[in-house]
Amino acid sequence: MSTTTCQVVGFLLSLLGLAGCIAATGMDMWSTQDLYDNPVTAVFQYEGLWRSCVRQSSGFTECRPYFTILGLPAMLQAVRALMIVGIVLGAIGLLVSIFALKCIRIGNMEDSAKAKMTLTSGIVFIISGVCAIIGVSVFANMLVTNFWMSSASMYSSMGGMVQTVQTRYTFGAALFVGWVAGGLTLIGGVMMCIACRGLTQDDTNYKAVSYHASGHNVGYKSGGFKASTGFGSNTKNKKIYDGGAHTEDEGQSPPSKYDYV
Repeated sequence: MSTTTCQVVGFLLSLLGLAGCIAATGMDMWSTQDLYDNPVTAVFQYEGLWRSCVRQSSGFTECRPYFTILGLPAMLQAVRALMIVGIVLGAIGLLVSIFALKCIRIGNMEDSAKAKMTLTSGIVFIISGVCAIIGVSVFANMLVTNFWMSSASMYSSMGGMVQTVQTRYTFGAALFVGWVAGGLTLIGGVMMCIACRGLTQDDTNYKAVSYHASGHNVGYKSGGFKASTGFGSNTKNKKIYDGGAHTEDEGQSPPSKYDYV
């Protein structure tokens, strides 16, 4: 898969995941009434993060929002916060990823800058998906705990003369939408991080420059290093190299067997 394809697919998956998170947060069917013991009922109840609804057999539905914040369970408020944080982070990652797409050119933006923006958006999408999955899972765990506690209290009261009927709630459609949306956002973020590697410049070729001696009469000697004080006679010019020292007269000196070029 090419870098552009991977990046575009990750962007689309993250976009679908963000839309799913928004839809799941606004849905009312986070928990629905369990009809296992009473399949025929005149009233069907279901609840969401923001309001509770009652649907009658005649088709009339009445919803009532939660008018309090402090009176709500702490777990419900935590789920609200996680979903809102996931949506906000997903929106930020979506804006960053639009400018990071390789198929969109904005001015003279280099590929290295696009790679950094792609990696940033991928990390933000991953955090957004994790927040959505954690929020939905926390709400599902709360439903499971309340379901079994209601079942235990209901069956324990069957030994008495009066049986108390308690409403039990089970998973609603919003939970499955939230799980799928969080997974899509998470996968999209991973693909954006993978696409970041293809945007980095792999062809790091450096132009090599070879340096040669300026004169044909410059030789190297395998001897030690000899420093020059600069106060010597003007009749001799000294050149010092890393491999050794060589003194050059005004006239060309004959090569010796210790010299090499």
